Amino acid sequence: MANNASMVRRVMSVSDMVQGMIDELTAVMTDAGKHDGGNSAAGTRVRKAMQAVKGSAQAVRLQVQNDKNSR
Repeated sequence: MANNASMVRRVMSVSDMVQGMIDELTAVMTDAGKHDGGNSAAGTRVRKAMQAVKGSAQAVRLQVQNDKNSR
């Protein structure tokens, strides 16, 4: 049987989730500028960050939907 502590998932507030996305996007701005200047490695980092933000956005959507359905 799985440990109950490992099954418990801490649910962040939607505000915290969105702030995390903002922080992540702010952090990647330097690499975005480097990419615009022709740095291919920076472009790779930007793409990686965008994929993470995409996942975060989906998590926000699911949380909002779950919140709506439980009210």
